[in-house]
Amino acid sequence: MRYSAEIEAVVQRLRDGMAGGVLAFPLTSFGDDGGLDLESYRACLTAQLATGGDGAAPAAGAPGAVFPACGTGEFFSLDEDEYRAVVRATVEIADGRLPVVAGIGYGWAQALRFARIAEEAGADALLVLPHYLVDAPQDGLVEQLRRIAAGTRLPLIAYQRGQVAFTAGSLRRIAEIPTVVGLKDGHSDLDRLQRLTLAAPDGFLFFNGASTAEIQARAYATVGVPAYSSAVHAFAPEIAGAFFTALRAGDEATLTELLRDFYVPLVELRDRVPGYAVSLVKAAARLRGLPVGLVRAPLTEPGDADLAELEAILDVGLALVGAPRRRPTG
Repeated sequence: MRYSAEIEAVVQRLRDGMAGGVLAFPLTSFGDDGGLDLESYRACLTAQLATGGDGAAPAAGAPGAVFPACGTGEFFSLDEDEYRAVVRATVEIADGRLPVVAGIGYGWAQALRFARIAEEAGADALLVLPHYLVDAPQDGLVEQLRRIAAGTRLPLIAYQRGQVAFTAGSLRRIAEIPTVVGLKDGHSDLDRLQRLTLAAPDGFLFFNGASTAEIQARAYATVGVPAYSSAVHAFAPEIAGAFFTALRAGDEATLTELLRDFYVPLVELRDRVPGYAVSLVKAAARLRGLPVGLVRAPLTEPGDADLAELEAILDVGLALVGAPRRRPTG
């Protein structure tokens, strides 16, 4: 494939990041009044992206790229001013150390409004979240990306999940768009995904975007998709980092222990209530002392019993990797 030099530079940074760490999807902090708490967001993100003592080498658990204002960051509940503030703060805190990929979505016209805001704020690339409400034919899915690509110079990563699922033929077509550089998969249909990876041109980026992607990380790797996003990284980068290190090293004993004692119980709790994929992540972050606030409606907070179970699961996971309960934000 051939990209412009500018696009190719971003693709290479993303490729390097995907090989070196999980993909981080930070939470958006809200205050007691439900409004954006930008100061707390900056503090939490600084902690999440913390580097080693010399400011250069990443610490254990450091991510390979950061994706603000996406699903975990409650993109769907942000207005344009809040979105601008979140993306701008992320770019400032990342400070060129790792790529910043901002979420955009809804129909193509609204997606372009967010794309232009992200571009002005300094984002490196865009993740195109599934469009709003309607099912659409393959031609429409392709045209959606073409329209967005025509209105921004930033590289695009398509996200297939929910009502968006590309065929191999459509994947070939979107890969021909000069600024579409990759695909995030949230369907976990490995047969379909294998067909897509085989249809894609060399160098096209793929990553596992399933909810609690670590559960399926080994399976995705078997079809050539080792990179993955991690919601756990938003509240326990120590656990996410330990899992990533074990996966890359082929340390099956550590993987099995983390999956059995932490990730599977977390997923079983997550699956009880719609929206817990975000609500539990925020609740776990608060349990660690991070000022992320509550989720916005239509999401709901976990009840007392679920919160107590989450606390127990978190304590087990932190104990497995030797991490303290409280996580500093300063």
